[in-house]
Amino acid sequence: MPKGYSRSQIVLHWLTVVLVAWQFIGNDAISAAWRSLRQGGSPAFDPLVAGHVAGGIAVLVLALWRIGLQGRRGAPAPAEGSPAILRPLSKLAHAGLYLAMIALAVTGGMAWFGGISVAAEAHEVLKAVLLALIGLHVAGALWHQFVLRDGLMRRMARPAD
Repeated sequence: MPKGYSRSQIVLHWLTVVLVAWQFIGNDAISAAWRSLRQGGSPAFDPLVAGHVAGGIAVLVLALWRIGLQGRRGAPAPAEGSPAILRPLSKLAHAGLYLAMIALAVTGGMAWFGGISVAAEAHEVLKAVLLALIGLHVAGALWHQFVLRDGLMRRMARPAD
């Protein structure tokens, strides 16, 4: 079991953070384009729409890459002194984050490229799920940093390799 995350794992984590933030910030353009398509229109080319589509594909690739990297390298042990109940909850939350990112990319692609309305509806629900999981993830990291003071957040800032 590694003592910390590798440089690759850390870089991929923060790239994913930036891309997911972009997906939420740049959401208005693709939402407007989707509404136009649903009303029979043909939206003009918009680089923000293309950016959202490319960003979704990139998030999918990064999520799969991160899963593969963690499968090969492993993840560090839970922080010392961390309550035992948090270990399975942490694994569940992380699995939920990966699952939501992958499902968002798949449903977004199905909606945009396949015109599948039910996929678009699932995409909207999954956005709320991902936001909730991100909030939980950030709250957990801050709790470790300021309440437990166990140095957990350092692992995502300084590589162990």
